[in-house]
Amino acid sequence: MPAAYVIVEMKISDPERYKQYMAAAPATIAAAGGEYLARGGHHETLEGDWQPARVAVLRFPSLEQAKGWYDGELYRAARANRLGATEYFNMIVVEGVAPAV
Repeated sequence: MPAAYVIVEMKISDPERYKQYMAAAPATIAAAGGEYLARGGHHETLEGDWQPARVAVLRFPSLEQAKGWYDGELYRAARANRLGATEYFNMIVVEGVAPAV
């Protein structure tokens, strides 16, 4: 079963309020078997017009676990901490390539 990757782009408008979300989100991800691969580090646009203010990438063991995390009670509570803290917050999940046999 291939891993799944959650890709997020956001623009933080209230850094103090966003800190509450940043404090709560990692535990929800770990509880669902996920991990951060990137979280707000330096990024550059290599091609196209995409200019995200901030990017995060998460990995989960499966698409089902990623969706379960997003829909789960723990992350719903963490998301409430984000309300009013971002100008935009876009998130997708993509299934990775199946491992070669």
